Parts: sequence; C-alpha cells; structure tokens
Amino acid sequence: MIPLVETARQISRHKAKATILLTNLNAAQFSSSIERDKHHHGLDINIREIKFPNVQVGLPEDCESLSSITTTELALKFDKALSLLQEPVLELLKQDKADCIVSDFFLPWTTQVAEKLGIPRLIFQAAGFFPLCVYHSLITHKPFIGVHSDSETFTVPELPHVIKMSKRQIPDFVTQESENPTSEIFVNAAKTEETSYGVIVNSFKELEPDYVDHYRTKICRKVWHIGPVSLCNKETKDKAQRAELPTMALAAENCLNWLDAQEPNSVVYVSFGTLCLISDTQLREIAMGLESSQQKFIWAVKYDEHNKGFRLPQGFEERIEGKGLIINGWAPQLMILEHESVGGFLTHCGWNSLLEGITAAVPMITWPISSEQFDNEKLVTEILKIGVGIGVQGWSKRTDVNRALIGSENIAKVVKNFMIDEEAMEMRNRVSCLSDEAKKAVEVGGSSYSDIEALLEELRLNCNY
Repeated sequence: MIPLVETARQISRHKAKATILLTNLNAAQFSSSIERDKHHHGLDINIREIKFPNVQVGLPEDCESLSSITTTELALKFDKALSLLQEPVLELLKQDKADCIVSDFFLPWTTQVAEKLGIPRLIFQAAGFFPLCVYHSLITHKPFIGVHSDSETFTVPELPHVIKMSKRQIPDFVTQESENPTSEIFVNAAKTEETSYGVIVNSFKELEPDYVDHYRTKICRKVWHIGPVSLCNKETKDKAQRAELPTMALAAENCLNWLDAQEPNSVVYVSFGTLCLISDTQLREIAMGLESSQQKFIWAVKYDEHNKGFRLPQGFEERIEGKGLIINGWAPQLMILEHESVGGFLTHCGWNSLLEGITAAVPMITWPISSEQFDNEKLVTEILKIGVGIGVQGWSKRTDVNRALIGSENIAKVVKNFMIDEEAMEMRNRVSCLSDEAKKAVEVGGSSYSDIEALLEELRLNCNY
C-alpha cells in the first residue's frame, strides 16, 4: 500500500492528476503527506475514500489491510471483501472521469472495471524485474518437475545469469503440489496481467538492467520502471510518517536520538516487515543471537495481536540497555536506514525493504521467509553482491510460524562477521554506487523519470483507449 501511494505521488510530480482510492482507515494514514503535496508543492493529487466491506464477509471491523490477517481463512475472507469493491470503485471512476486505472497485481477485477469504462488498466507490481523473470521461467518451464528431493537444486532456465534454486525455496502456489486455497487468487491475477494494458514496476534500470531487457524482449509485455518510489519522500516529515500511526512521531524521535549517540556504520537494523510472522521460539533465538554478537542493533518487533504483547525473553531489554534498541511495532525505516550509524540491515528481503536499503546505501543480511523473497535474496547475494545470507533454506506461508529454526549461535556469528569483515566494506562500496544510481534515476533525465514521462505521453496519445 505504501509504495502504491508513493507511486501516485511520484506520478503527480510529472504534472498528471492522481486520485488515490483508499478505504477509510487506510486513508487516515496518508492524509497528511497528500495534503503537504497539494498545498506545499502544488501537486494535483487527492484521496477518495471508500468503505471496506469487512463486516459483510465476517472480518473484524478494524481489519482493512493484510497486516491484520493471521490465518488462511481470514485471507480468503479478505480477498472476498476486495472483490466486493468492484462496483463502488467503478462508480467512483465514472464520477471522476478517469483516463487510466493503476491497481495492484492482486486486484484482477480492476481489468473488468477498466474494460467497462474503456480505459487502460496498468498493473502495479510490488516485486522487481528479477523475481518477475524468475517466476515467469518457473511457471513456464517447470524445471522443478523430476527433481528427486525438495533440497536438490536445479537451474532456472533462460535467465541472463545462472540461478540455482530448490523446491523448498519456491512458493507452493507455483509448484502446485499441495492443496492451497490461495493458489486460485494468484492464478486469476496472473491471467489478467496478460490482458492488461501494461505493467509498472517499482525499480530502476541500473539496478537490474539484464532483467529489464529480458522482461521486455522475452516475456514481451509493455512495462515501465518508475522507482525507487520511496524517493518521493523529500521532507523529514514524509520519511518519518509514511503511514501515520499515533506512535510514529515518538518512535522516530527515540530512534534518531539513540542512533545519534552511536559510531558511524556500527549499528545493525533488524526488521522483518509488516506481514511476516515470527514464532516465539525464533524470536528468542534472534534475541539471544543479537545479544551474543556484541554488535549494536536496533530491532523492530512486530506486535503480537493474539497475546497482546511482545514476546521477547524475560530480562532481555534490561540486559541490552545501551547496546540495542527495541521498537515495538512500526518503525520509521527510511530514517533509520539513512542514518550514518547504521552499517547493516538484517531483512526478510521484501522488495520494498530491499530497495530502501539500496537507496540508503546499506548492505544486507538476508533472511527470506515467503513470497518472492528467496528470489530477492539471490539478487542481493549472488548478482549484486551487496549482502550475505543468514542460512534460511525453506519457503513458508506467511501465516506458518512452524518453520525450521535459525539458531542463536549462527545468528551471532553471521551478524558479527558481517559488521567487522573486510568484505562488508566492499559490499558497502557496491551498494553506495547503486544508491547514487537510484537517486539519479528519479531525477530529470534519469531512467525512471524518463520512463514515467514516456508512459504519460503514451496514455495522453491513447486516452480514447
């Protein structure tokens, strides 16, 4: 949701009118940044609110985003609620006389909405070109068929680099070897991608040039790279409050004050994003590993809705006082990563986090869990060479916390070596060059800036699509 809102903000800077459709609770989180864009920067951008039918499908009243979903049953109800938005969205687009609709990959019904209005639908892909190309190859060629075990590696065919994977690293909705009620959601979304006008990707050409070209020439779909969209956040307020929760201002202040007291490149930032769930046992191993590493760290721990609390070992926060900082819930990630004290990022390899780490010039320790995160790990560790793996071997559902443990001794060893090894300096140099390229990409004449201009010009010429 955050990168999609930032996409609208980025496009509005190119003198296009952008209207963001958000449900009521979600709209409140972004209103301040949109108001600043309108009144301080003179952009033609606004939010239109729409009621989310959560109660209608049996979801809690305050459930309007996937971060509140913890079971497959709730996920299916959430998808049902999304599909019920079709008619109200259609009416809003009629009222606003929209020329184009940009929607997430997992909202396939927006293709039918666009067809009824006679306008193009652009798919927003929350992943990069590399994982998109990997997925396309896996689904098209099925190289995992015939391997003797889940741990046996095979080569993903027809890619610019030699990429080896195992079945354990592939989502079950790709292998389709087990019953997965969410597979149909993915299949339906993939079908509409082929009939949509085109795809926009939150990436920049200099990051993955071979895969931008591969996607355009081999997969043969119209695509534009427009990122990193997080760079639309020019002001400190925007970086601190990308999603305006009540605790954000205080969290940002506490983080910065603590980081200001640390040495440059001495702190590891640890975050697994907003959707990944970590078991109590694994949380304890992470805590003990960070403590044993003797490295400074700042750790964003996801709030446990079920137990109404945080599940860290007893006495842990007292023992690490002065050595580490725990953030309960949402963290001002952009501000943390951009701080000079941060020298490493232990990440779940979500595409947004990966891009934000790169734009902030921070090398990474990779801990993939689900979605396309194992693909992203390959990009970071094998192609870009700006990170090292923690050693995770198996993909799992976001809601499945019974995954193989990564022990505290291994965590401590990887974190300590990463922060003091000479190779980390080489990775830091490489990611610093990519950071410079990312910033150039969104400036006038840059690769992403030019792609946005080309997209808007094409839409203007074909507004009677």
